[in-house]
Amino acid sequence: MQTQQADYARGSTRTNRPQTSKKSSGRNQFLNWQWPKPRFNFWQQSLLILLPILCALGLFFVFEASTAESFQMVGHSYYFLTQQTKWMFLGWSVFGLGWLWPIKFWQKTAVWWYLVAMVSLVLVFIPGIGLALNGAHRWLSIGGLQAQPAEFLKFATLIFFASWLSKHQRLGAFLMFSSLPTFLVLMQPDLGSLLIVLSLMLGLYFVANGNLVKLLPIMVVGLLGLIVVIVTSPYRLARVTTYLNPEADPLGKGFHIRQVTLGLGNGGWFGQGLGNSTQKYLYIPEASSDSIFAIVGEELGFVGAILILGLFLSLVLVIFKLGRELPPQSFERLVAQGIGIWVGSQVFLNLAAVVALVPLTGIPLPFFSYGGSSLLMLFFIMGLLLQLSQIKSEKT
Repeated sequence: MQTQQADYARGSTRTNRPQTSKKSSGRNQFLNWQWPKPRFNFWQQSLLILLPILCALGLFFVFEASTAESFQMVGHSYYFLTQQTKWMFLGWSVFGLGWLWPIKFWQKTAVWWYLVAMVSLVLVFIPGIGLALNGAHRWLSIGGLQAQPAEFLKFATLIFFASWLSKHQRLGAFLMFSSLPTFLVLMQPDLGSLLIVLSLMLGLYFVANGNLVKLLPIMVVGLLGLIVVIVTSPYRLARVTTYLNPEADPLGKGFHIRQVTLGLGNGGWFGQGLGNSTQKYLYIPEASSDSIFAIVGEELGFVGAILILGLFLSLVLVIFKLGRELPPQSFERLVAQGIGIWVGSQVFLNLAAVVALVPLTGIPLPFFSYGGSSLLMLFFIMGLLLQLSQIKSEKT
């Protein structure tokens, strides 16, 4: 009897409970839905703080360095600023693409992107598709749009060698894969991009525990070959001789590097002040691009330049720290470490050229130099890095 009463009580409870329709339940879930809040650790937060700071400073100094050149071109001082602002906004969209697009896709298609990069490097020499400027074949012009294949080559090199080296480190195959892009970039000629690509390939080989002892003699032979190429090329030889003795032709071939060093010297310890650069008034050719750090040093001085340099060093350290948290010898870790090598070598070579430690090679300063191709690719790999670091965070 008691069991029947208990069953009846449970049944009455079920029948008296208010029933919610599936339609109203779905509506409530929709109204209560919130955008997912990703959790970022300290190093991920550092990356997301450094990027906007560098972008804002870069945008400001693009304006500072380009006012005179912009006024000469279009009659007002804001042309380069508006163009770079558009690239910046598009860059953040590309950052989101790199963050959200699955990394496995790039790993599975790495060989195809490497082949696409090789084809694009060949197309720059084809009339009607390739665009020759000042005797250099570095650009593609299709449908009114211009692109520099060397920037895409850096990304293709990154994912291809990260994928291949995560499985094996055969020296013969490594030399074969690396020789073709080296030759094609050297033929353009684009020494700056070649140095970045070589740093990326050799750096990834080192991170993947490749046999550096066997590679060293080949590197020596390659260096000797590069010297022969420079000596036998009037264009490259002129750059080296200008670097060694810029005072020999101060108003001709040595004009650029001489004006860059004068700009840095004018800055002194604390700079001329924001907006007070004199070298930006067409003394430094294309001051808003490769030589923009000379304007930074002139306006902010040695102390300000060191602070900017500290931001770049912090960014590189954060990238390597995020990479070290990934599994050793994995594709993901090699990509992250490769991004650090890419950004670090580009910062080093640009600043080394500005302070006359190496010849001017046309390498842009990340997030500072004017231009879209390099900027968009940098934003994309930063998004890719954030995705890689979150993969590790989710596993832990």
